[in-house]
Amino acid sequence: MSQIALPIDVRMPGGARRIVIGNANRAAVEALGDPASWPFHTAILVGPPRSGKSLLAQWFARSGEGEAIDGADAMEEDALFHRWNRAQQDGRPLLLVSDADGWDIALPDLRSRLAGSLQLAIGTPDDAMVADLIEAHAEQRRLALADGAAGYLAPRIERSFAAIEQLVAEIDRISLERQVAATMSVWRDALEAIQGPEQARLL
Repeated sequence: MSQIALPIDVRMPGGARRIVIGNANRAAVEALGDPASWPFHTAILVGPPRSGKSLLAQWFARSGEGEAIDGADAMEEDALFHRWNRAQQDGRPLLLVSDADGWDIALPDLRSRLAGSLQLAIGTPDDAMVADLIEAHAEQRRLALADGAAGYLAPRIERSFAAIEQLVAEIDRISLERQVAATMSVWRDALEAIQGPEQARLL
C-alpha cells in the first residue's frame, strides 16, 4: 500500500478542507487507501457526528479508486443492493458511509452481503488529535489562537468531534464580539459557554 500524505486536503467549494489524521481515524484512512484488499469490494464507514466521514468519502471518490455513497443508510435498499451488485460485476470498490448508530437493514440479501464487507469505524480522539482538530478548525476559520491554546484546551474539552468544533466556533464568536484576541480569558469563557459554569471552577 502506498503511503498516505498527512494531513489530507479535500478540495471543496470555498477552498480546501483539511482532514486531521489521528488515533481515532488512522486505521480507517489506511484501509481507504488500500481498496484492493476490501472483501466484496465494499467497505462501510461509521462514526460520530462531525467526525469527517463525509470528507473522507469525498477524498476517496476523488482519488479515482472507487465510488462512495454518503448517507447510505438512508438510501432505498433495493437501489443500494443494485449498487452493491454492480460493484461486484465491475470490480470497482464501493464505500458506504452510514450515519446510523446501528444500521438496521430489512432486506435479508443486502444485510448478509454488507455484513461480509469491511467494517470501518471512527472512534474517540485522544488529546493529541483533539489538539490537532482545534488547530485545524481555527485555521479553517482564519482564527488566530494565542500560543498554547491547543495544549490548554485539549484536556478540558469533551472527547467529541462536535464539541471540539463547537468550542472553536465559540472562541471565534467571543473574540469577534469583544474585538479582542483569542487568549486564555476567551478560551475559558468559551469552555464555560458550552460545558457549563462548573467547567470554569475546574480550570
